[in-house]
Amino acid sequence: MRFSVWPSTSQSFEDLTEVAAHAAATGWDGIWVADHFMTSSGGLDEPVLECFSVLAGLATSVARVRLGSLVAGNTYRHPAVLANIAATIDQLSGGRFVLGIGAGWQENEHRAYGIELFDAPTRLARLDEACAVLHGLLGEHRASFSGRHYHLDDAPMEPKPLQQRMPLLVGGGGVKVTLRIVARWADEWNTWGLPDVLATKSGILEQHCRALGRDPSEIARSAQVIVDLDGGEPFARPLPQVSIGVAEMQDLLGAYVGAGVGEFVLPDWNLGTGTRRREALDRFLGEVAAPFRARS
Repeated sequence: MRFSVWPSTSQSFEDLTEVAAHAAATGWDGIWVADHFMTSSGGLDEPVLECFSVLAGLATSVARVRLGSLVAGNTYRHPAVLANIAATIDQLSGGRFVLGIGAGWQENEHRAYGIELFDAPTRLARLDEACAVLHGLLGEHRASFSGRHYHLDDAPMEPKPLQQRMPLLVGGGGVKVTLRIVARWADEWNTWGLPDVLATKSGILEQHCRALGRDPSEIARSAQVIVDLDGGEPFARPLPQVSIGVAEMQDLLGAYVGAGVGEFVLPDWNLGTGTRRREALDRFLGEVAAPFRARS
């Protein structure tokens, strides 16, 4: 099982780089960065670093670990622009980049910046086409595509990623449409949720794969929850979270493995900063994750 860290972008780049470098030096497998411009709680004065600028900085300053977006909002950038960004970061990182993309959802960002959010069916239709555009540009010498929302005409994109096939991750948990998009296009799938949710949705993903003639084992799966190993106060945001001991957390990881999850992502959002955060990461990797890392 892989274990990755999801550092908050509402911290300085110096602090974010510190936690990413510590994770890389101590054996974590990846660093994921969210794609937002403001917090979902609406705090207009809270700083938020831009996702792909952060990832480009980490690509040249943090060694070894996989780096990825969790996940790019498709409404924020034309997929051809995103493909060029992703290929460049893969070059900068020496071939360690994972492009994560989702339909987009955060209303306050769209409203504040005048970016059209679209209704949910349209966002998902645009995501489906965006994945086709990304596959074409990242994998073909020239890409052409004619859809309802995007159009390419013998489009070049050079340089290509260093990886022969840079992974495309699709994020989201909608069972009817999103998981069908995952089944059609994704190398990896990510969603929030506890193991029972992942098991149920993995079963639905496999149904979509069979309908499309795809082997579901080709799609890696990852998940995250907010974790508190000390039984403290719940995290303020309404996200899946657990406040349990080491043994119970290992039971939870075992259930994730049983649900087909191959990577657990740990947000650092409730872990504090500096020494406190480093100790929390070390404790999780050393006390909780060690038996699962030995099996991977």
